[in-house]
Amino acid sequence: MIVATFAEDGPTTCSSLPVERYSADRLVAEIGPGFTVNGAGRFEHVTPSEAIQPFTWVALTAERT
Repeated sequence: MIVATFAEDGPTTCSSLPVERYSADRLVAEIGPGFTVNGAGRFEHVTPSEAIQPFTWVALTAERT
């Protein structure tokens, strides 16, 4: 699976609502055991108003049991 969320230096709100921000390591820890990390990185989204919103993403594969 691929999961993306606001990066640690991303905005503190989105659409006037508070957001949680993550590093790749923290995001993987929140997801929990049972997955192998296949990749992780950062993406900077440019909004229609030309603001930059940093995102963290991780790509994971479920471990077989």
